[in-house]
Amino acid sequence: MQFILFFIILAALIFFHEGGHFIIGKKCGIGVEEFNIGFGPKLFSRHYNGTDYNIRLIPFGGNCIFEGFDGEDSESSSSFINSPVWARFSTVAAGPFMNFVLAFFLSLFVIGSVGYDPPVISGLSEGFPAEEAGILPGDEIISLNGRRISLYRDISMYLYYNEGKSVKVCYKRDGLYYETVMAPRYVESAGRYYFGILGGARVKGNALQTVRYSFSEVRYWVEMTVKSILQALRGKISKDDLAGPVGVADMVGDVYEESKSEGVFFIWLNMLQLTILLSADLGVMNLLPFPALDGGRLVFILIEAITGRNVDRRIEAGFHFFGMCCLLILMMFVMYNDIARIFAG
Repeated sequence: MQFILFFIILAALIFFHEGGHFIIGKKCGIGVEEFNIGFGPKLFSRHYNGTDYNIRLIPFGGNCIFEGFDGEDSESSSSFINSPVWARFSTVAAGPFMNFVLAFFLSLFVIGSVGYDPPVISGLSEGFPAEEAGILPGDEIISLNGRRISLYRDISMYLYYNEGKSVKVCYKRDGLYYETVMAPRYVESAGRYYFGILGGARVKGNALQTVRYSFSEVRYWVEMTVKSILQALRGKISKDDLAGPVGVADMVGDVYEESKSEGVFFIWLNMLQLTILLSADLGVMNLLPFPALDGGRLVFILIEAITGRNVDRRIEAGFHFFGMCCLLILMMFVMYNDIARIFAG
């Protein structure tokens, strides 16, 4: 069952991402030669309105092949390279954007069903900084060092990525605002810093709150992804923290097993929550300014927009080919690491 759920999640992520490219490309008058879900040999193919729609054997990805997308010379007005800069930029950016849209709409369902987690304190751990600073149950954390807090999880994320530094905490009690400074305490057994506060209970809100906190949910996972990437660049994330398709499939299996006892509804709810995380992650990763990714293509389009001169298509194609080779090597490494970790566990 977990493999079926994994492929459903994967198909949704790919479909929305490539669908974003496809829809905006078509609206901008760019010819779409192929719309592919997966890679490799075709399992299903249909030609409609000038486009081949294909489902291929290897499900780990997909692509939209636009007319002239890889820099082939063409005099056609529907060619990607002959389209205006704004049309090309919009078409490329639409893929990651649709991943954020998918994450938002799934968040509406999850938060509408089980609520959101406001940063309200429900209890305190004895002897920890929060108790010593006079924080009380019922207080609402407003900001940490001026950084607005929307969800209870924001507090844990802030402490994790700021490694024990003193924090100016703004909190609200009975409609009044207070400030205090706390230095989080390191708990060796957990390997984390804590204020010593308890919370995270979900609250169901009205329609406007559901929309508001759905945006907060997507923002949380986007921020988490960005901070994780920065940690990786600083060398603070090990290879065991990386996960590819095999690792994600294993994650889906773990979530499925943990949710099984709670019934079908909670299985789907937790799968949707996982899809929100993965969709936001995919959107951010594709916006990285690395060759072959959407972000890398956007860099070249921006250079053209700023300079008013076309980038040599052969140079751009070479950069993207190099990037694709690097990504394939990384994918093989991550896949091997995932398999080794699963069997070792």
